[in-house]
Amino acid sequence: MNFFETFRVAFEAILSNKVRSSLTMLGVIIGVMAVILLVSIGEGARVYITKEMTGMGTNLLVITPGKTSTSGGFHPPSAGTVRKLTYDDALALRRRAWLLTDAVPIVFGTGKVKYRNRSRDTSIIGTTKEFERVRNLFVDTGSFVSQEDVDSKSKVVVLGRTVKDELFGDENPLGKIVMLSDARYRVIGVMMKKGTSLGWDIDDVVFIPVTSGQELFDTDGLFEILASTPRAEDVDRAVAQIKEVLIRRHAHKEDFTIQTQGAMLETMNTILGVLTAVLGGIAGISLLVGGIGIMNIMLVSVRERTREIGIRKALGARNRDIMAQFMIEAMTLSGAGGLIGIVIGVGLALIIPVFVDVLPTSVSLWSILMAFFFSAAVGVFFGVYPARKAALQDPIQALRYE
Repeated sequence: MNFFETFRVAFEAILSNKVRSSLTMLGVIIGVMAVILLVSIGEGARVYITKEMTGMGTNLLVITPGKTSTSGGFHPPSAGTVRKLTYDDALALRRRAWLLTDAVPIVFGTGKVKYRNRSRDTSIIGTTKEFERVRNLFVDTGSFVSQEDVDSKSKVVVLGRTVKDELFGDENPLGKIVMLSDARYRVIGVMMKKGTSLGWDIDDVVFIPVTSGQELFDTDGLFEILASTPRAEDVDRAVAQIKEVLIRRHAHKEDFTIQTQGAMLETMNTILGVLTAVLGGIAGISLLVGGIGIMNIMLVSVRERTREIGIRKALGARNRDIMAQFMIEAMTLSGAGGLIGIVIGVGLALIIPVFVDVLPTSVSLWSILMAFFFSAAVGVFFGVYPARKAALQDPIQALRYE
């Protein structure tokens, strides 16, 4: 019996039990669909975080007070450090670390901003004019904090879009006076609308000169210094320059931490990669369950068709012909289930972001190929035993089977 005849017989056997074959494929369909869907969610999260982080500036270096041995990730400034980062440290980096395009001092806190009878608790960032360029955040109307504002400790404020809408509505806020933690500040600008990034509403924030921020929060230190380099390949050398400048200023002590954007992304990608693998592994369990279902049904089929096997052997069918027939049946069930599962999984992965915008997905070719070949392997693995059992049937005993 040639291959095409073997395939025809196997296919007819599957079609003769449509309901049973469909239910058998269902386990594989669900497994493949789950693998593609969960892996797509994990990949989508990785792509989303990478896009959001790079969208807030490129080749960034974050310098925080306090020394930690952990590289990458996000670390709050340590309490009780030997020496604080200061505005003069940022100025020194601008002058001496020539690989840096910017070194932006940051003071951060929260407070209440009030206009007439309206008030809102919001984040307050004290910074300099370079912040716009480094963090890719720009004013929509008016102007941002200038160097003159920093030098003179001017009481001026730039409102995020959410703060402006909540306090002023459709009214033009430029030139108006708002109360910021009981101090009078004049509004000089309104930021462009940016929305939420990594769980933080970028529009729900106000900006003031860094020197005014230090007075407001009664501190002479900085929350962090935000630096950047023109090229990614300059980052390592820039880190060395920053260390050289700050260690010299800090009594030859490295009492600060430098975090690079690349290290942060690498840490996040590692975490999300493990998460994606775990999700794929969990989904793969359902594929194994589907494979067990295929083996169970094939064993039932072998028992039901014992007499047919005996007749075919009596007519000259070889063991390998019988084994090939049942292997093709098992692989057809798993392969067809895999293809249907791929179509459903890809479809759901593409549709989900339309209705749930907080759940990004990214369908990758490797996940599709992995799911399909895994489903085919399941058919081979769980089809071998029933096929071998059918092939080893004694033709005389098979013909006597009722």
